[in-house]
Amino acid sequence: MNLHNEYQSKLRTAEAAIELIEPGDDIIAPIAAGEPPLLLKTLPQNTRLRGNRLYQMLSPNPALEIERERVQIVSMFLGASDRPGFRRGEIDLLPNHFSDVPALLEQITSNRALIIAVSPMDENGNFSLGTNCDYISSLLDKSKLILLEVNENMPRTCGDNSIHLSQATAVVEHHVELPLLAEPVISADDEKIGRQIAEIIRDGDNLQIGFGAIPSAVMSFLQGHKNLGIFTEMLPDAVVDLYKAGIITNSNKTLHPGKMTTTFALGSRKLYDFLHENQDVLFLPVTWTNDIRIIAQIEQLVSINATVEVDFLGQCNSETIGGNYYSSTGGQSDFAKGARLAKDGRGIICLHSTAKGGTISKIVPTLPPGAVASTSKNDVDMIVTEFGVASLKGKTIRERTCALIDIAHPKFREVLEFQARKMGYLV
Repeated sequence: MNLHNEYQSKLRTAEAAIELIEPGDDIIAPIAAGEPPLLLKTLPQNTRLRGNRLYQMLSPNPALEIERERVQIVSMFLGASDRPGFRRGEIDLLPNHFSDVPALLEQITSNRALIIAVSPMDENGNFSLGTNCDYISSLLDKSKLILLEVNENMPRTCGDNSIHLSQATAVVEHHVELPLLAEPVISADDEKIGRQIAEIIRDGDNLQIGFGAIPSAVMSFLQGHKNLGIFTEMLPDAVVDLYKAGIITNSNKTLHPGKMTTTFALGSRKLYDFLHENQDVLFLPVTWTNDIRIIAQIEQLVSINATVEVDFLGQCNSETIGGNYYSSTGGQSDFAKGARLAKDGRGIICLHSTAKGGTISKIVPTLPPGAVASTSKNDVDMIVTEFGVASLKGKTIRERTCALIDIAHPKFREVLEFQARKMGYLV
């Protein structure tokens, strides 16, 4: 059978494809833009579903409305669409390091049914996972069922992220715009933090950086830098202009020199067009991009991540606000540990000094009840706020406390010093 005939034999309506999922199957979707919106929307129409679980990560689509006894939704990284359902008890959360997700899914799932958005098939019968490689690529050969949603707007990308027609159980066509992230609004404090982080970055450094106001601010201050590289988990819009300006060359990378490496991308149409058939960007499995042992081999690695609050010990809560879950660990701990082990590596955690209109300090004596220590005090290198940089690596508890109070908002420093003395951290 030639490729055209095989393709036609596997082509289904979304309703027919979803019917292939049997009761008890564990359904797994890729992270973010790799989710297939039509297959997800159609899933409840399979009336046979019972005792199924649906695993999602940073879903850009509306939360599925379906009875828990039919499909239990498990989020692996709470996003905006997941949070309300989690608080109502309709969605569960699976704690993880991003690097561990493939192994966790192999351990806890069975009869795996993968639902994946892909680019159109090429002349050799290969589909590209496009904006993704993540954990899905590791499960392609270990799953019972693979349903592909072909989208002509999905870029064809390079790396270990292709699937052959012969591996697919069924194919659905659905051409829609990919999820788009709006340009973040950068505040004056974001700019102050971004400028300070940019000053830490040196020519030839390799960056792990994601999306958001502070990362975007950092990238805007790198125009005078040379020969930067990208070794990251999420590829953001900001890399496009720096690459085109010749600032990102990836020439100083220990592994895959000359190439940006990532495991997923999320941004604007500009980013997706940039990725299409771009051989200078490699999409690799999260078991590679976030493996501490691999990260440790990247010389001059600078890891940049955000957090919610930091205590005097240097513990970072990046997941809860006021005791309520808001996010998850992601790859922050992976890169904090990897950067600490890398030659000339630097790990940066950034945050605003206050929250709620300046009424709450985000430098705190201890993490409050219900808060999560996402990144260990032993793995934190530098903390940056709009008021400066606190280098914690190699510092004692008293030295850490002093350094963190120095970058807290001035109006909270006196009370923080009082609390530190009360705790015995300062004398």
